[in-house]
Amino acid sequence: MSADLSHPGPATAPRSDWVWHLGLIAGLALWWLVYRQLIPVADWITALFPVDRHSHTGEALAFFFYDVPKVMLLLALIVFAMGVVRSFFSAEKTRALLSGKREGVGNAMAAGLGVLTPFCSCSAVPLFIGFVSAGVPLGVTFSFLIAAPMVNEVALVLLFGLVGWQVAVTYLAFGLLLAVGAGFVIGKLRLEGWLQDWVRDIHTGANTPDMPEGDRLTLVDRYKMGIVAVREIFAKVWKWIILGIAMGALIHGYVPQDLMVRIMGADAWWSVPAAVIMGIPMYTNAAGVIPIVEALLGKGAALGTVLAFMMSVIALSLPEMIILKQVLTMRLIAVFVGVVGTGILVVGFLFNLMF
Repeated sequence: MSADLSHPGPATAPRSDWVWHLGLIAGLALWWLVYRQLIPVADWITALFPVDRHSHTGEALAFFFYDVPKVMLLLALIVFAMGVVRSFFSAEKTRALLSGKREGVGNAMAAGLGVLTPFCSCSAVPLFIGFVSAGVPLGVTFSFLIAAPMVNEVALVLLFGLVGWQVAVTYLAFGLLLAVGAGFVIGKLRLEGWLQDWVRDIHTGANTPDMPEGDRLTLVDRYKMGIVAVREIFAKVWKWIILGIAMGALIHGYVPQDLMVRIMGADAWWSVPAAVIMGIPMYTNAAGVIPIVEALLGKGAALGTVLAFMMSVIALSLPEMIILKQVLTMRLIAVFVGVVGTGILVVGFLFNLMF
């Protein structure tokens, strides 16, 4: 009978541990070999099509066939690693860390946890309920909700590979500052009365499933939790990644450079707010939007404008607002969008001035 990976138990046979350890080493070696062959494989697949490699269609196909496996491989590795790391932090421990902290300190802690715990949008609602019902201040919770999707390890690693460590570190700093600042402002507004009634009335800890305590898990159990994380997140995001890469491929291959510079050019003051407005109706995650960012930068778009577009897609997407409507009133959602949107505009303008 196969093991149930969704509920790894504390008792793992010591004699089988070495199989898992060797399997992990072999898997990492295979991952590296495959990653090194992505460019020649993409060129080979593109050559199978009856198109000129340097034509618009050829460029789009090569971009697509390279970026799909690249993003999938990076996502699998990063999510597995973070699934292992996350096994050390139960939901109750996370709530305990955030409860009772004074404003400012709690916001910074929440934003830092958001970077380390890349919860997807479907997890935002139960986490929000759990945090609020456990006594975590509303502004502190918003710092976590802003940082988790926008400044997670997927975005940072892919951004590092795309534009270098200086931009990635600066993005991390500005993203954390935005998460802390926006959460602090929302907390100061004292808007707890604008939560949905059933969220305010919920009992502490209700509807917030916890995971086993970290000290009851073996290293192999943590491997299994990493595998579960990969399986669950891939099931939710793979089609959005492919859609985002397909959009990036079309931009890379077909959108004229003059058009992109006209819309997102550094000399156009309205380019940053226009990018934010364009990003809100879209729905993808950090991994899915990076290929679009890559394509836009390749066409000459300004870095700050593109990052503002990326932030709005990730942190202010319309589907996320629909999910949050289950726990927030429209007034609180409007405040959230206004505060975060203003921060994104500031980040976009500053990046255009700095880079």
